[in-house]
Amino acid sequence: MDKNFPKYYLISQEIIGRIKANELVPGMKVPSENEIIDNYKVSNTTARKALQEIVLQGWVYKVKGKGTFVQPQKVIRSADKILSFTKNMLEMGYTPRTEVIHTEEIKEGYSVTVNGRFYKMKGPVYKIHRLRYANDIPMMLEVRYISKRLCPNITNENLEKSLYDLYRQKYNLNLLASHQMLSAIMIGQGVLDFFNLSKSKPGFLVDGVTFSGNEIILDMEKSIYRGDKYTFGVRALG
Repeated sequence: MDKNFPKYYLISQEIIGRIKANELVPGMKVPSENEIIDNYKVSNTTARKALQEIVLQGWVYKVKGKGTFVQPQKVIRSADKILSFTKNMLEMGYTPRTEVIHTEEIKEGYSVTVNGRFYKMKGPVYKIHRLRYANDIPMMLEVRYISKRLCPNITNENLEKSLYDLYRQKYNLNLLASHQMLSAIMIGQGVLDFFNLSKSKPGFLVDGVTFSGNEIILDMEKSIYRGDKYTFGVRALG
């Protein structure tokens, strides 16, 4: 063990590494205090602190009289920076996948109100309806409205990949800013089937506008995120 770190911390990181590698999956029991003592030849104090560290970091939960179990992990999504779903999943250690449900062209354009401000994107726009997965678990139901003027024929491209990468690589567009509004909702009828859910669950509705220049709207978003799989992080500057 690296002497630069306490033994309990190194043990905790090794167990967390097993969770990240899916060797220990959600609902599975992690090594007990006695097992840690036997496996690592440490004191009961060190073993107890190792388990406490894993609990504090949110990887596991304790059940009195039964043991310590792997926590179902939520994806942390930053609400204060432009981050593609694909990159977000890869950073969290998941394998992203996208299913294209429907595409169409809307002549009249699209409009949305975000944080009290009304935005309108002139038509025609492309409407792209996609279901986003992490390790084959449905995570987010996404609808994007994309400017045809800025991204002509984008529906002919591979829409199972990151749209943000397409914007940059295919159309040479820079993503200047994204304004988003987050609302708490209950995922109900009409949407449950997409997420393979049998009953209503909490979710997040995200309305957003992405800009490629000063007041130049590139796309608009209306997406539903699973509340049991996502945590949104916000940074406030004082």
